[in-house]
Amino acid sequence: MRRLVERLGIPGLVDVHTHFMPQNVLDKVWAYFDAVGPLTGLEWPITYREEEERRLVLLRGFGAIAFTAMLYPHKPGMGAWLNSWAADFASRTPDCLHTATLFPEPGVDRYVREALDAGARVFKVHLQVGGFDPTDPVLGGAWGALADSGTPVVVHCGSGPTPGRFTGPGPMGRLLARHPRLRVIVAHMGMPEYGDFLDLAQRYEGVHLDTTMAFTDFSERLAPFPREEHARLVDLGDRILLGSDFPNIPYPYVHQLQALERLGLGDDWLRRVLYENGAALFHVKP
Repeated sequence: MRRLVERLGIPGLVDVHTHFMPQNVLDKVWAYFDAVGPLTGLEWPITYREEEERRLVLLRGFGAIAFTAMLYPHKPGMGAWLNSWAADFASRTPDCLHTATLFPEPGVDRYVREALDAGARVFKVHLQVGGFDPTDPVLGGAWGALADSGTPVVVHCGSGPTPGRFTGPGPMGRLLARHPRLRVIVAHMGMPEYGDFLDLAQRYEGVHLDTTMAFTDFSERLAPFPREEHARLVDLGDRILLGSDFPNIPYPYVHQLQALERLGLGDDWLRRVLYENGAALFHVKP
């Protein structure tokens, strides 16, 4: 990894999709992945099941100079609490982009604005786990505040690894039609509806995609990325961002980088994806 960073001449990696969250919540996430094999047909061992400080050391050692604390509620009453935890984590972890989240519930407008006022730089929304429609009217004010502030929102909206009631391009397309200025980062390249989410990125200039797990051997077995879409990866090269899903990945971190490099799209493309696009979007300084 260090050799790749040095060869590309970049200061390091900007990884927009890493997970840090309260340990009791993370334990439940890990338990989900421990049991996900029967749903996907592929076992999902957590490679970096380490305590928090050790995970930070590892991630920095891989070359990450900026990363996120992706966290998300699965029921009402969790959003504000998770945002409070994430604000504290960001205050003691300067290289972490202050992350926040939301859920369709009373008070969501208030706690989203409080998070923005406290310096949140990125939000995470998980439509599969949350099981909610992003166009739920109760979220109108929150989406409006995020659009007005230009704050990027990483959204798990694709139907992988298993579909949800509101996953797929339809709900996000309807949301973007209502809030066309939203800065959305489609997690996992929209897996497995890759082409549909690339269409949304071409239609809306605020739509980006992160590479999380895409192109890896694991995901190519589960939901292969269509070769006929490789040209659009180049065309949209300024809106594709490195994501890894660290620590919740069933392979070494370096494999995500190797998977991107073996696409053969060139050093300029890699330079943008691994560092430049994320640095520009989040104003990361070397």
